[in-house]
Amino acid sequence: MSLRRRLAEFGFEANEDYEFALRCLLDTQPKGLRCLHVAGDSGRRKTAFAQALGQAWEYPHVVYVDCARPAAPPPQIVYANPDEATPEEPDSGPLTPFERALTEASAYSEADRTLLIVDQLQALDFPDQLRLFRFVQDREWTAAGATVYAHPRNLLLVLISEEALYHPLQKSSFRIWTDPGAGVVDFKPADFGLGHDAQWLMDALARVFGALGGGPTFSEYALLIDDITHRIRTVEHLRTAIYGRIEHLQRELLQAHELDPLLAEAVAEINRWVGVDEIELSSDGAGLRAEG
Repeated sequence: MSLRRRLAEFGFEANEDYEFALRCLLDTQPKGLRCLHVAGDSGRRKTAFAQALGQAWEYPHVVYVDCARPAAPPPQIVYANPDEATPEEPDSGPLTPFERALTEASAYSEADRTLLIVDQLQALDFPDQLRLFRFVQDREWTAAGATVYAHPRNLLLVLISEEALYHPLQKSSFRIWTDPGAGVVDFKPADFGLGHDAQWLMDALARVFGALGGGPTFSEYALLIDDITHRIRTVEHLRTAIYGRIEHLQRELLQAHELDPLLAEAVAEINRWVGVDEIELSSDGAGLRAEG
């Protein structure tokens, strides 16, 4: 099964094919750790991609940390007799979520394939970003006085940020773009259990999607086909269904009058394919004829 289908199984749908990009990342071994920079403007879509990738590739361990989430306060210690309690001050404070994630991922990687997702990296303090860069280069991580080593073949580090990455981290990473784009919509009627007679309809829809600069994923197209089969009969029906079913379309383009001829052509193909009953009054007014 293709990676695109596997990612869709775990909640990330796209028409783009990431297999070549990821092969570029995995087929080379850098000096330090392999880093994947998941870029894009669609917020948590980047997170959805990283999580789906971990499941699609069946990583035994997926470690996730959101750097924008505040750390939980340390537990409060209550002494039965405060006057007699003389607690010793610890040498260092508890691990932060970021430190704990890197420690756990490094330890897991000693024996198993491990995916470490560092999300919302822009919220990480700059000293910790420097530590992360050194970790990528040296594969060595020290926190709370303990040092662990990441296995370079087992650990894949995924970086997600809403701002530009710290330059050395970017130079150490392979970057991919996960926003919905104008990926090729190459579906065939048989993909949806339709006959060859639906090809004219799908060609007309492809021209609409081309003008919109993007198209539906497989599940979105399947829902649109259901709308076409049972509900869509006018240009406004089609416009409403496309907007309702397809994520990240520019509504301004969909509403533009310049798109009307393409929508009208698609609706004509829909009505021809579905078969719409037309009621025609005979010339002498004596009867009605139904065509379908």
